[in-house]
Amino acid sequence: MLRLVLACLVTIALGPNLLSPTPAAAQQSEPQVWIQIEAKPNLTEAEERAAAWQTMFDDVQGYRVGSGWHVIALGPFTRPDAEARLTSLRRENLVPRDSFITDGRGFQASFWPVGTPLSEDAATEDATTDGTATDGAAAAQTAPTPDATPEATAETTPLPVIPDETPDQARASESLLSQSERELLQTALKWFGFYDSGIDGAFGRGTRASMAAWQEAMGYEATGILTTFQRDTLVANYQAEQAALGLATVTEPEAGIEVTLPTALVAFDHYEPPFVHYVAKDGSDALRITLISQPGDQSALYGLYDMLQTLEIMPMTGPRERGERSFTLRGESATVTSAAYAELSRGLIKGWIVTWNPAADLPIDRILPAIEASFRPVGDRALDPGIVPMDGATKAGLLSGLEVRKPRLTRSGFFIDAQGRVLTSADAVAQCGRITLDAGTEATVTFTDPTGGIALITPTTPISPPATAEFQLGPDRIGAEIAVAGYSYGDALPAPVLTFGTLEATEGLAGEQGVKRLALTALPGDAGGPVVDNTGAVLGLLLPAASDPARILPEGVAFAATGPAIAATLQAQGVTLAQAARQGALPPEDLARAAARMTVLVSCWE
Repeated sequence: MLRLVLACLVTIALGPNLLSPTPAAAQQSEPQVWIQIEAKPNLTEAEERAAAWQTMFDDVQGYRVGSGWHVIALGPFTRPDAEARLTSLRRENLVPRDSFITDGRGFQASFWPVGTPLSEDAATEDATTDGTATDGAAAAQTAPTPDATPEATAETTPLPVIPDETPDQARASESLLSQSERELLQTALKWFGFYDSGIDGAFGRGTRASMAAWQEAMGYEATGILTTFQRDTLVANYQAEQAALGLATVTEPEAGIEVTLPTALVAFDHYEPPFVHYVAKDGSDALRITLISQPGDQSALYGLYDMLQTLEIMPMTGPRERGERSFTLRGESATVTSAAYAELSRGLIKGWIVTWNPAADLPIDRILPAIEASFRPVGDRALDPGIVPMDGATKAGLLSGLEVRKPRLTRSGFFIDAQGRVLTSADAVAQCGRITLDAGTEATVTFTDPTGGIALITPTTPISPPATAEFQLGPDRIGAEIAVAGYSYGDALPAPVLTFGTLEATEGLAGEQGVKRLALTALPGDAGGPVVDNTGAVLGLLLPAASDPARILPEGVAFAATGPAIAATLQAQGVTLAQAARQGALPPEDLARAAARMTVLVSCWE
């Protein structure tokens, strides 16, 4: 984040007057602070950004810091005013989420508004101890230009030096902290990513190291002992972010879940067992949080793990891990990112899903840890399906309000060898991001023949097919009964459909070779399926219907790639097809069973 990048670059030169306040500082009842909103590595870019911010705010300030970076800030304010202003600006999304309150100790030369004179410290920062400039560039920076206005050359009061404590004084003031105050400091350090141990209020070696790391990032001397001012700054910035996100503990008694949610960003929407839906308050797709609550055992947990990966909100790319009693999922794409967790305990499955748009300016690195750290099942209840009446069609169609990921298209195919390779239609694999067999096994394209209309695909993991095709490569008998096995309705049915017809011709309508003409009423999902005779031998592969708007064929006309044409094409690729030696017609139920065992659903995904 910008804050940490900048803070790690900033170095602060602490003068000897740090512990002895100047008269001006001593007279101040409220030390001044600023809201740092941006930083740039070069002056030109910083001035451009400051000018842009000036169109929104009238209190934009720009300062150079010791690392050579240029800070853009709003202010100055008293601390209470700064906290209130930062909370308001974050809530309205007017400043970056990583904006923070700073005491300005690292501020040196002022570059905005343009023409603002330098402080005494900044004017002499590049001078030697005898008062001479170290080089011409430094002298040019501190010397007034000939045509400078009186206002631009007048000396100004340096930035106030805020009194602070010695390490001994800091340790003494620290000893007066209550247990809850000590735990709050650890919580704030953990929130900003400096502390990763338990919250116990004990300031041991780990806590001291995290304090030193925070001090270094903020430009303070890394003593490992926070002064009163530093403790106030750390807690104030933590509370400001908490307020901006509206982080609050939410208890769902119906679901038996307690969790911290960003209530400034999301609100409860509806129950739809086994889920509790929270959606973005602004009605956008920027953020969505779903709580999971259902009774179940390990098989139900594993089923939930598989089901969540079929949802549109869970992209296929991303790490995932399943254990015996819990699982985690992460899905990432250009338009949606999701993280999910669920655990099984005492016959109940509880968990959460956080979904967000990566293009939205959301502090996910704050929201996710808050949910992960706070989530806990409470009581012995799971979400009761009876609290929301739904008929069977609603349950099946909506999958509890979460859209199921659907393939771009589905076609049929059939196994041709013991390796599990599948023959299908060329259109089934054209322009696919990924291909699956029977909605579960990943596959890749081995070979495509657009002219013949066929494609060969291979599973990425070895599978053992229930049956493989045996081809009839001899002469065909016109008028013979044939059938096509195919997933006519995609994945709506668990098994392929057998559609009967007859063989009309051994060539196309214009005499094309390598195709058969069938009298058969097929659906798009049947394309790629095996065309079999009454013995169960494969005569060819059903081709998709021609898409020619200038010529519409009568209903019931279909075409298939012939067995000999397929065999010749695959032989050139080193693949030899098994030939059938079948005798006698099979009863319809046996024919359907034999064809179904070799047929597979081919799904093409975006």
